[in-house]
Amino acid sequence: FRAALTRAIANYASSKNLLKKGDQITGSDVREGLTAVISVNIPEPQFEGQTKAKLGNSDVKGIVETITYEKLSQWLEENPSNARAIVENALKASRAREAARQAKELIRRKSALDSAALPGKLADCQTKDPDEAELFIVEGDSAGGSAKQGRNRRFQAVLPLRGKILNVEKTRIDKMLKNEEIRTLITAIGTGIDEDIDLSKLRYGKIIIMTDADVDGAHIRTLLLTLFFRHLTPIIEHGHLYIAQPPLYRVRDGKKDRYIKDDAEMDEYLIEEGAKNVSVRTAKGDQIKGKELIELLRKIAKVKRIFDFFQRRRINAEILELLIKHGIRTADDLANRETLKKKIHEVVEDARKLSYRIDHELIFDEEHNSWSIVLSFSSPTGFGKLEVTHQLLDSPDYQDLMISVWELLDLCPMPVTVISEQGEEEIATLYKLLLHIKQRGRKGKHIQRYKGLGEMNPDQLWETTMNPETRRLLQVRLQDAAEADRIFSILMGDKVQPRREFIEKNALNVRNLDI
Repeated sequence: FRAALTRAIANYASSKNLLKKGDQITGSDVREGLTAVISVNIPEPQFEGQTKAKLGNSDVKGIVETITYEKLSQWLEENPSNARAIVENALKASRAREAARQAKELIRRKSALDSAALPGKLADCQTKDPDEAELFIVEGDSAGGSAKQGRNRRFQAVLPLRGKILNVEKTRIDKMLKNEEIRTLITAIGTGIDEDIDLSKLRYGKIIIMTDADVDGAHIRTLLLTLFFRHLTPIIEHGHLYIAQPPLYRVRDGKKDRYIKDDAEMDEYLIEEGAKNVSVRTAKGDQIKGKELIELLRKIAKVKRIFDFFQRRRINAEILELLIKHGIRTADDLANRETLKKKIHEVVEDARKLSYRIDHELIFDEEHNSWSIVLSFSSPTGFGKLEVTHQLLDSPDYQDLMISVWELLDLCPMPVTVISEQGEEEIATLYKLLLHIKQRGRKGKHIQRYKGLGEMNPDQLWETTMNPETRRLLQVRLQDAAEADRIFSILMGDKVQPRREFIEKNALNVRNLDI
């Protein structure tokens, strides 16, 4: 089929003088973007190999080639406008292939030269041993300057990139290889790309992407991962690609500095600091302090992540906790109107202690033969509305929250009294208890959130992100190539609708949103 397809289109292009001097169409040019299904019915099929991926009956090849060539040639003659468009598409692919070949050849020639021919912006290392050498790909000249000053010159090289590289998912390879930043990167790595890649020429055993912790940094990191996945796949497969984990926070307490990786570690730090010299007296009169209090707060912090899931959907977390506390836990709790009214009254009274004012209404749900609750409320932070329905209470997310909160209320009945050197303070919800302790943990400390690597001086960058003894690296692994291919195609490809659907489906799960 492939031979007939190529021959028919090439012969048609030649007979109609559609080829200019030097133009040459190959099979890959003709097949670019083409999907073909060939159905053959034969009485005794023979297959090659155990997987039966290819038909082995030799006589079928000639039959398919003859029929395809004759019918396709006839169709091309009868449809000249479509035939010209097909030839033009093949010619575009041919010219792109030739341009890419020339660009690859240029990169190969550069890679074959000594280090004097390496890109000027690359601050190379002294060692020539790939197993020891590391390449840091950094974002911009500011971070590049800090990294160049902070690195260990013996085995660490630094390559700053200017701005965002091309999205290679949307770009023809000839255009990609004309991009100065991409050519610089490929030349520095030394292996070549695609079918020409040769890992024996890899100049650095670790290639480390080091970008800022903001949205632009994440975008640049994604563009680089797209390049490596599409054109430098063996580097990922053999474990040479890493992502640096610079700290997100610096905490200064007096003259001491502490670097904190992410929000989860910051929560842990604030809990430990805030729980010092504090005890909690529960509604039953039990005292919780020390390690027992820290363990309780850690459990509340895990539940807070479920609370945050609801908060992103504009469902008030404190009111949800009060609903669970007063027995509105499943859809069955909406069945009896009188019982429900008593529970709502308890919720409203507890909410008043939190400075909430709540109006409520019970609406009969004919579909489920039960009741729904509409809560309209005002609080110190604004106004809101919550509809407590059969659907909400039966949702897996609410059930996860209910089970977790109920277990915590068993350990620590609310309200509680927090006892510290400042005195005593009553707190009505688990949610508020965690916030109170974390706020205590912040007192007397200066907390800086890093937005860019350029904000760190060279010594800080070395200590936190580049020093092999203290840094944290994430190794990029290819666990499911098919799924990775699908995700890259959706998020980085040129089709808008699949990306829109992905965003709509996952928008509410976003944790870090930059507006």
